[in-house]
Amino acid sequence: MSGEPRDDRASNAADARASALADELGSQLARMGAAGPRVVDLLAMVQFRTAPPAPPEAIPLRGLQRVMEEELDARLRDVFADMDERPLAVGSLGQVHRARTREGEDVAVKVQHPGVAEAIERDLRGIGIVAPLLRRLAPGLDAGAALAEVRERISEELDYELAAQHQRRIGRICRGHPHVRVARVLTELSSRRMLVTEYVDAARTEDIAQRDEDQRDRVGEITLRFFLGLVHRHGIVAGDPAADNLLLDRDGRVAVVDFGLVRDIDADYLAAERGLMAAVARRDADALHAGLSALGYLPEPAQFDGADLLEQLYTAGEWLLAPGVRRLSAEDVRRTLELGYPPRSPWFSQMRRQRPAAATLVLRRMEAVLLRTLGQLGAAADWGAIAAEYWAGTPPSTLLGREEAGFLARRRGG
Repeated sequence: MSGEPRDDRASNAADARASALADELGSQLARMGAAGPRVVDLLAMVQFRTAPPAPPEAIPLRGLQRVMEEELDARLRDVFADMDERPLAVGSLGQVHRARTREGEDVAVKVQHPGVAEAIERDLRGIGIVAPLLRRLAPGLDAGAALAEVRERISEELDYELAAQHQRRIGRICRGHPHVRVARVLTELSSRRMLVTEYVDAARTEDIAQRDEDQRDRVGEITLRFFLGLVHRHGIVAGDPAADNLLLDRDGRVAVVDFGLVRDIDADYLAAERGLMAAVARRDADALHAGLSALGYLPEPAQFDGADLLEQLYTAGEWLLAPGVRRLSAEDVRRTLELGYPPRSPWFSQMRRQRPAAATLVLRRMEAVLLRTLGQLGAAADWGAIAAEYWAGTPPSTLLGREEAGFLARRRGG
């Protein structure tokens, strides 16, 4: 393989125009209102060159009281003995406060910001305005299907009852896991705008990132195994493996929080994706071309060169496929996202003509955010060997993998 795609002045000019379109689309989404940043966030297939949004501001607890009392259908003081004024975390949709119930249980209370759901739903009704620009940027993409997927996923994120269902479901899968903890949901106190779980007294990511390499490596490996295991064993894509959603429990387990962005993926489709990964890993351009064609990624297969497709996908997935121990850094993340994703990838012209399935938007986002998180931790592992346990079914390659295999065997035996 040459390592570089074919190049000429005409394609360079077309790519420059398309890159300008990507910047224009990013700017238009940024002006869209409350939903704009969420749309940008989900379209991880495009690395927009936009100014990062300002950090969300916390709302004083008294400003959330009405929302909580409406959701509880009770006065706050009748349900909680006390609640911290200062939030544990603040996001674009809501914030989390530590509290204690009248029964004496320490809990984490996630409350949606007043009016945010109405604002985002109003913005989403106008999301079609960006469709023409998206079609110009990526003529091969089914823009209508992609935007419909974005609208549905964001709408689901606004429903904390659905997030509670996801958390209970994944909690059942992880019950008794030696490395992962999913906080128990207090269903009787949770509702559409309020999610109450047991409180996890754990170290946050900024603290973990300051610890020694062994601890960071362990957290990184557990994180990768958790998210890949959900995908390849259960067909569940938990789409937000952001560093802020990972806590290091006192007992050494990684506590994962925030299951608002979750999507099921069809088993047959995942099997076909595993075939693509195998083709990329063994550098089989013909098998990759055939697999992408069968999945509908190549609207006109004869117009795509297998070697170029292989270079494109290997560049984006090399960190997850190549053998050998590698410590990921912020520079590794920057370079992979720049070269492996549009609009700055050298393979951007062929990316524009491809048609990724809308149902995989959350999966692609998960992969990109996982990479960022592992880079933020500065974690090291043989990522390729670990990932192959999940997509190729290879034997466990580490002690953590063997411990997880023992847990799964006990679950099956029980």
